[in-house]
Parts: sequence; C-alpha cells; structure tokens
Amino acid sequence: MPFTLKKIKAIKDKKLSLFLLQDLKINHRNAQRYASKGRIFDENMQAIKPSDKIPGEHIFMAVFEGISRGLKPLIEFEDFAIFDKPTHLMVHPISKSTPYSLLDEIRFHFGENANLIHRIDAETSGLVIVGKNKKSEKILKDMFEEKKYHKSYLAIVEGEVNEEITIDKRLEKEGKKIGVRMKAGDSGKESCTIIKPLKYNAKNDTTLVEALPLTGRQHQIRVHLYSIGHRIIGDPIYGVKDDIAEEYLNKTLDKKIREEETKSHRLWLHANYLEFTYKNITYKIKSKNKEILKELGF
Repeated sequence: MPFTLKKIKAIKDKKLSLFLLQDLKINHRNAQRYASKGRIFDENMQAIKPSDKIPGEHIFMAVFEGISRGLKPLIEFEDFAIFDKPTHLMVHPISKSTPYSLLDEIRFHFGENANLIHRIDAETSGLVIVGKNKKSEKILKDMFEEKKYHKSYLAIVEGEVNEEITIDKRLEKEGKKIGVRMKAGDSGKESCTIIKPLKYNAKNDTTLVEALPLTGRQHQIRVHLYSIGHRIIGDPIYGVKDDIAEEYLNKTLDKKIREEETKSHRLWLHANYLEFTYKNITYKIKSKNKEILKELGF
C-alpha cells in the first residue's frame, strides 16, 4: 500500500489540530495518528506537529491509497464483506515499503474507513472478514474476541490420519532461536483443536483434514498438528531445521530448497468456512477456492 502525498489548501496561522478536526472533518484519533507519525508537512516539506500553526497556504499529507491487482470480495453485504484470500498475500503491510497487501484491496473497494476484522498468515489462504465502516468493525471485532463464531480450516498433512482427534494442549513461545515458534505442552495458554480426517492419499502418504480451532492462538493448528506427528505440508517453520526457518522468515530461503525441505511452495492451510451472527442474521460462508483440493491429488 503506497503512500501518496496530497496537497491540501489550508488556513494559514490556524492550529493544525483544529484545522484537521474542524475543516477536514478528520476524527481526533486519525488526526493525531497522521501528525504524530510525521505524515503532515508544510510547503517546505517540514513535518508539522498538531500544536503548530500552519505556516502557509497549503499542507501536504502522506496518506495510504489502496491499489488493486484484481482481487474482488467473495461476497459483500451492507456493513461487511468477505475476501477469499490467495496464498502468499499478507493481510496487512508490515512497513511503508510493503508494495501490496489485502488491505490495499480493502481500501480500494471500500475506502479508508474499511478494515480487517481478523488476520490469517500470509501463506494461509481463505476467508477473511472486512468491516466496511467503523461501527461494523467494532461489532465484528468484539464478536471475534468473544469467540462468537465458528471457523473451520482444510489442511493437507503428512501421514495418515484415520480417526477424529481432539488436541487439547497448551501453547507457549518456544523461547529459542526462532522467535515466532510456539510449542505444545503442559504450560502456556489453553488451546484446543478438533481434527477430522477427510481423505487419505496413499500415493504420497498425505491426508486432507478438517481442523476446527476451539481457541484462537498463534499458529495453533500448525503447532497442534505437528505435535501429533502430522506436520502440514509446506510448513517452513515447524518440523524444519532452525536455519531453514530463519532464512524463510528473513525472506532469503531459496524456493527450490524450500520445496525440498517442506515438500511444497506454500503452506497447505486454508480457511474454508465461517459462521457467525450479525444483527440477528446468521451467516454461513464457504470458500470457493478449490486449489487446496486439487493439489496433491485430492
């Protein structure tokens, strides 16, 4: 999501904070955010503080402008929309230099007040809810925080899973070299995932499973499956050597080595189903992305 400098006619000698609130109708939170992060400049391109008086006839604001690469919502309602995110797409930029993320498409389609309700990893494909305005964003985010929803994922894992399994293992930071790694055990936050086998592929010894996370911990499905000996195909963090995981996180891992080490170019985890109630209407949304079923012979 690139920054764009916008030239805005201003009122000379008026306090910047008041100009943003009263004349540009920018709410207090966003006005403070723009100014505190050094995104508002005078005509000499010097950053202006909220308490400063505007020194000239114009100011310049560095704003995000969403760009589109053709990704459209799977389905859209009055207050929210659902995207069926492809793999290898971050949902949110990690820095000013991030060229493109799902947030670009969100802002392109629905404007600057639209926002993500929840996040999934860049390599995890599937359903993501988007609030189209601040009011719906708060309601939907509260719903997620209070676990008032049902989610299920599809995953392709190593080995044969021949029965339903409930994995009830606590999760905590591993505390070693790879800072994002979690580990399953007897300490940490309570975590529970139900795993249901759907189809076994004897040719490559993999199983398509449905995963239902009853809690929402970081990397929960990945860690729980790995903890019972069924690592997700393509996982570049769990079940690989530290140097492979570190190179992946640093974006220096060679694609060929990645496929050799993890058996795929991507993590085969897909957010497939969402069910929730909003304004007394129950929504049941299923992904239309069938890529995960075609891969590896399913």
